Amino acid sequence: MLIGPQNSTLHVNHVRSRISQAALAAGRDPSAVTLVAVTKGQTAQSIREAATAGVTDFGESYLQEAGAKMDELAGLGLGWHFIGGIQSNKTREIAERFDWVHSIDRLSIARRLSEQRPYHAAPLNLCIQVELVPEPNKGGVPPSEIGQIAAAAAILPRVCLRGLMCVPPQQPNSAAERAVFARLRSLLEELNASGHKLDTLSMGMSGDFESAIAEGATLVRIGTALFGSRSRRG
Repeated sequence: MLIGPQNSTLHVNHVRSRISQAALAAGRDPSAVTLVAVTKGQTAQSIREAATAGVTDFGESYLQEAGAKMDELAGLGLGWHFIGGIQSNKTREIAERFDWVHSIDRLSIARRLSEQRPYHAAPLNLCIQVELVPEPNKGGVPPSEIGQIAAAAAILPRVCLRGLMCVPPQQPNSAAERAVFARLRSLLEELNASGHKLDTLSMGMSGDFESAIAEGATLVRIGTALFGSRSRRG
């Protein structure tokens, strides 16, 4: 069921409260965790209402759908995160229009984004998507290949490698959730020990973001808890 627009502020505040409680329980500053509202399948009006309620960062997975909403909301100064799979023929528009890309799963995509990022724009923030749990038809870099890709992506001129991202399958309990997210944190720590200066863990969604925050998430990607079920798949 969709969450009515009259309840947008209520739901945003509720999610922010849960984020704060999870951060404080982990001994972390709640301001270190950024809420990225996942708005694929949502209308521009829903995004506008969430922005009015204080949300500044929005995640989209489908370029054509995202572009129309970005055009309509251009005056709001929102931060846009691309969180879906990337085809090579779509990189130019992503490079030109987004602030973040969370779903880098091969070096060729990072190179294209760097080449196509406009020179007047700030460097495009990138996260490498990691395949922590092998799943058919889901993107991600095997942990054994992260070091090689990170080293090459970090020296590209028009992008800035910021960290790692994961989309693990549903786990049976919070302890299992935390174990998966702890693996991503450990991989980021290994990269930093080898000389990188990464500061971002994009992990946690509506059903598990509190476990992700306990393990160091800095970006949580939340859709259903903010907007309810999508009215359509976009």
